[in-house]
Amino acid sequence: MSRPVEEAVAAPQPVARKAGPQPDRSWRLPPVGDNPSTDKQGTTPGSFAKPGAVGTAATYASPDTPGMPPVSPLTAWDFLPDGWTLTGPESADPPAGFVPVTQLEHARCGVVTPAMKRVALREPHLTPEQIRREVAAGRMIIPANVVHLQHKLEPMAIGRASLTKINANMGASPVSSGTDEEVEKLRWAERWGADTVMDLSTGGDLNATRAAILRESTVPIGTVPIYSMIIGRKIEDLTLDLILAELENQAKQGVDYFTIHAGVLREHLPMVRSRLIGIVSRGGSLLAKWMITHQQQNPMYTAFEQICDVMREYDVSFSLGDGLRPGGLADASDAAQLAELATLGELTERAWKKGVQVMVEGPGHVPFDQIEFNMKLQRRLCHGAPFYVLGPLVTDVFPGYDHITSCIGATAAGFHGASMLCYVTPKEHLGLPKRDDVKQGCVAYKIAAHAADVALGIPGTRDRDDELTKARAALNWQKHFDLSFDPDLARAYHDEDLEVDTDFCAMCGHDWCSVRISKEINEFFSGKDEASQPARKAVASPGVTAVGADILSARGNLSQEEIMRLAHKGKKAACHSDAVPDAESAKGVQKLVTLNTLKAHGVTVNETGL
Repeated sequence: MSRPVEEAVAAPQPVARKAGPQPDRSWRLPPVGDNPSTDKQGTTPGSFAKPGAVGTAATYASPDTPGMPPVSPLTAWDFLPDGWTLTGPESADPPAGFVPVTQLEHARCGVVTPAMKRVALREPHLTPEQIRREVAAGRMIIPANVVHLQHKLEPMAIGRASLTKINANMGASPVSSGTDEEVEKLRWAERWGADTVMDLSTGGDLNATRAAILRESTVPIGTVPIYSMIIGRKIEDLTLDLILAELENQAKQGVDYFTIHAGVLREHLPMVRSRLIGIVSRGGSLLAKWMITHQQQNPMYTAFEQICDVMREYDVSFSLGDGLRPGGLADASDAAQLAELATLGELTERAWKKGVQVMVEGPGHVPFDQIEFNMKLQRRLCHGAPFYVLGPLVTDVFPGYDHITSCIGATAAGFHGASMLCYVTPKEHLGLPKRDDVKQGCVAYKIAAHAADVALGIPGTRDRDDELTKARAALNWQKHFDLSFDPDLARAYHDEDLEVDTDFCAMCGHDWCSVRISKEINEFFSGKDEASQPARKAVASPGVTAVGADILSARGNLSQEEIMRLAHKGKKAACHSDAVPDAESAKGVQKLVTLNTLKAHGVTVNETGL
């Protein structure tokens, strides 16, 4: 529930001065919206975002900075197919004999589908009826090909009323990887929280790789069909028949959403001439070459309705591709990018008239100060259709760390309106991501998505954070790890320095542990939540897992002997208050487990002169 503006809070008065203006040290909290904590725990107010308004164009949204584009007054209801009749603000009757196929068509008919009910179980802050209305308005999609639903697909939703989602890209290339490796990467991406996966294969047996991924995936699968269209031929030889045939092939296989670069128009190409780095989208560059060669308009644009007909038959959703997205900060928010975005708004309307679900893809590389504008311009031009963005990267000079540069931008994008964030891995710009790159990209983007959801005040999104905070305050290490996103890593890092779960950590030691001291102050609630208490004040670590042992091996700080010792239940170290004879002795104990890290690097004591 929304809360009123907090009353001004007066700080202690400063010491009086002889003359001159007195500083104003009072403050007033901004208006606050929904509290992301179900039980409103802690001392902080609700989100500073606007109160949630599911069922309206606002849904969950950040406050608009002055000058931002306002929301569009239009929705998918304003673009019904011919022959449909509105029967109310959120209901319509189709022509006689019409059989709904897509989630959008069912929603328009007032039907709550099994997929919508399944989504509601994953989005506990939304009801099935709210989900139906968001889908009907075009503000939410449920990418669920009717063929893929017959396999292992678990329906999910993408839209600003729902939790922020993340996508993981993968795919075999002519240089690296193959079908088995890509299926393993799919499982790995699912393990680390990918909500959807895009198969961007450009090498090997694309059909076989795609089929294998679709058989095994529990998440929606997206593709860029133009990659398969040009295997074994030049882009100049692409025809409409080849386009439609490949779309039909992939739709029959069960692909849930297609990236179609229909918004790159012939008239946009002169706008790219002065860019520092021209067209960085593979699909966009291929179609640009086709248009220049044939001196014709983009066939994906001219045949858009025919493409819609193929996709509607299997309920494949559009991911309208950003073929002119910026590839560097210097080209962000330029004329080419924004002209294409306006075209994507037009294509959104055309897809809705054909009954096809739509989300829109976005940049790219964008300076931090331009992210809000990009998100809110899309919301305006595309009438609230879900926005799916790559990053954006907020700086260009950190190759190898672009999962970090981009998740910073992704957090802002999610807060300001993006519904799904396409991950970037450490290999971005450098090569095909490997297994650990997939994990690093997924984790970075789960952080971004979760941070955005908490900031938006989506109900319940802070509950796990609060539980971990209480476990941390109670010095309950095992519960702390169990609530963390990556328990194996957290346990391994802890045990690397201190193999006993006790009433302090290796960073502070016993005497300096502020958390322990706060817990001992009777007047404080800190550390006293009954459900968060550890069973004992100090217990030997259960040992790091095999995964944790691998993590420590990769760090190279410990010898294999030490890692193996940590991977098994060890003896309680003599550095804890309950491992000494009396309380007085405990006060002087502050040693940590001694680790011979020199040995791990092949250095002997004699060589160091110690």
